Amino acid sequence: MTAYEIIDAKKRGKTLTEGQIRAFVEMVAQERASDAQIAAFCMAVLLRGMTDEETFLLTDAMASSGDRLEKPNEGERYADKHSTGGVSDSTTLILVPVLACLGIKCAKYSGRGLGFTGGTLDKLESFPGFCVELSAERFRKQVEKIGAAIAGQTKSTVPADKRMYAVRDVTATIDSIPLIASSVMSKKLASFADVIQLDVKYGDGAFMQTRADAVRLAKLMVAVGVRAGRQVSAAVTCMDTPLGDSIGCNAEVREVIEVLRGKQNDLQALSLYHCRKILQMAEGIGEQEAERRTREVVRSGAALRKLKEIVEAQGGDARAIDDVSLLPLAPHCMEILAPDSGKVRIGAHALGTACAQLGGGRRKEGDVIDHTVGILLKKRAGDAVERGEVVAEVYYRREDAEALELAKSAVSVTDTYRAEPLVYRSIGKEDL
Repeated sequence: MTAYEIIDAKKRGKTLTEGQIRAFVEMVAQERASDAQIAAFCMAVLLRGMTDEETFLLTDAMASSGDRLEKPNEGERYADKHSTGGVSDSTTLILVPVLACLGIKCAKYSGRGLGFTGGTLDKLESFPGFCVELSAERFRKQVEKIGAAIAGQTKSTVPADKRMYAVRDVTATIDSIPLIASSVMSKKLASFADVIQLDVKYGDGAFMQTRADAVRLAKLMVAVGVRAGRQVSAAVTCMDTPLGDSIGCNAEVREVIEVLRGKQNDLQALSLYHCRKILQMAEGIGEQEAERRTREVVRSGAALRKLKEIVEAQGGDARAIDDVSLLPLAPHCMEILAPDSGKVRIGAHALGTACAQLGGGRRKEGDVIDHTVGILLKKRAGDAVERGEVVAEVYYRREDAEALELAKSAVSVTDTYRAEPLVYRSIGKEDL
């Protein structure tokens, strides 16, 4: 069985066997398949699709292509959460300490930002010295000791996905639903989380542009997780406008601290929604009890103290949690003014892309991020504004006229504004 034969079969629209799928993934992981062959396979999947069975087999094969992490303690519940990406989505930094305070251990592998999507690891590195590269042993021990760890994957974890994702990124095959599902869920299945909460976004600032595609992806990922014996739920959420009031690493970490001090906005609401869903799955309790518990650990300050404990455990300088001036913003500021009076619209994609262009994100893999670049929203989408009123502030270090104009273009005004619901739909095992 050769890579050529497997690619040719999928190109012709045939359903691949378990043997073919596992053989191809093994070739990828062992570098016996070339980048050209991986690209051809991914394009064939994009154009011809995969059955749910093929997607599960691909996911399981990728999860098994490297080391699977062993659960530190079989008697405890471990949770994980994944978002398909967006703008100003810092829910992980809120969710992990909240759940750890509630006795749900979080073993969280996260990624870096690329393009308009912000990366959790990049945000954590706003704390000087924060180490995101933990060995599997150190990762397990930290989760066992303090209830949480957030790190990047090790080289030995899901190596097949690393190669396939790198090729997909430069061959216009990112937006294949089976490949997205297998990439996300292979990393989850290689970990030891019992409970997995997914956030599948649609809209202006998301990979999935429509609700229908987001629902399809969510159902597929839930089905893969359920078949693998995990408890899985997915929220289909809107990303037409930034989730929080801040964009950029230091700015978003500042907002996380504000939320854990009691600030209420969409970022807070969605973060606690995910916490409640995980708590309900893990402990079999009702929504009202889950909400009471999550709000209490924030109100008491326990969640903020837990964030500090996580930062310190991974070598970071946690003084910024008490003094946000240690998370500085860039020296130059441009105000974005409302062009007219009415209801304001704020586009997620344009603001996220502008932030990245100004140095606050990566335009290509390997770019160095300026953590001080950021955008602060003074108004939320749907708010009433007067012509000339400040809608947002853009903080930057180097002049980029194109990026600044792009940021301005994100703000418009309309006579009427109908907000999409924060959570369009929740999908669980019963919805398959």
